[in-house]
Amino acid sequence: MRAARLIKMVLLLQARPSMTAAELARELEVSERTVARDVLSLSEAGVPVYADRGRAGGYRLIGGYRTRLTGLGRSEAEALFLSGVPTALREMGLADAASAARLKVSAALRPELRDAASGAAQRFHLDAPGWYQEPEPPELLPAIADAVWDDRRITARYLRKDTEVERELEPYGLVLKAGVWYLAARVDGDYRVYRVDRFTAVTADEGAAAVGATGATEASDGRFSRDESFDLPAFWAERAAQFARSILREEVVLRLSARGVRQLPYVTERAAAREAIARAQAADGPDEQGRLTVTLAVESAEVAYAQLLSLGPEGEILAPGELRARMAAAARRTAALYA
Repeated sequence: MRAARLIKMVLLLQARPSMTAAELARELEVSERTVARDVLSLSEAGVPVYADRGRAGGYRLIGGYRTRLTGLGRSEAEALFLSGVPTALREMGLADAASAARLKVSAALRPELRDAASGAAQRFHLDAPGWYQEPEPPELLPAIADAVWDDRRITARYLRKDTEVERELEPYGLVLKAGVWYLAARVDGDYRVYRVDRFTAVTADEGAAAVGATGATEASDGRFSRDESFDLPAFWAERAAQFARSILREEVVLRLSARGVRQLPYVTERAAAREAIARAQAADGPDEQGRLTVTLAVESAEVAYAQLLSLGPEGEILAPGELRARMAAAARRTAALYA
């Protein structure tokens, strides 16, 4: 741990002209006293760290010193490709590996290019969770992420409705969707998707002696053979589309104003709304009042009520009758409030 911190300190000083004790302490997540001790240790090891005194002082490397400790380790190289998703790195426990990787890359760059990383970070940022959410990272996410990186089987217990189920899984990949983590795993030869926050226990398979096909005892390290043809982005896109279609089991007929047509994709399932609008426009188009009648696939009447209520006078429910009556009652109550 201390050796890694000393290397990180050298890389930080190599990437910048000078750093104060407070800046180093903040980057290394230690106290300024620890920074002073580490600087002394580096000096004793022959690394030319010089301390400038005074208000504008700090630590710097002298004599054009450059370390050759810039080769990326495997975990650092893998984390570097996720460095554009800081929330994901932090929740999977890879923030330190990514930080070390970025420092090594910076140290390998010419001096005039070393501000490239900070320049990009100040101009582009990905905020994965949706609005009005404060998602808590699942407690077991780092353990699952370790198994994913290592291609190691896991025995997992998870909640399925009100029942706790145990399965042996081959974890293939993790997906962060609108602040929620999902695991794509192979089980019994089939690929399935699990919400990580529903896992209650995860144990990595550390391997054991096993009887091979020849009858001889073989050593198993708990890893599985990954199907190299598996494409996580393509798999997720297909399953996400299947899920979106599967939950839209009911239909609602509504008449929309021109403004309602524009608003509909933002208050309900976007793809379903656009498909409904396209079908209606291709069939009969708007009526003489400029209103478009669409047949919209929805999850349920209850969900449709909550979503379509936000359209206000821009959308009129025509069917089913029960939903129309409920919307009318809501409109009367709202009108009474503003009478």
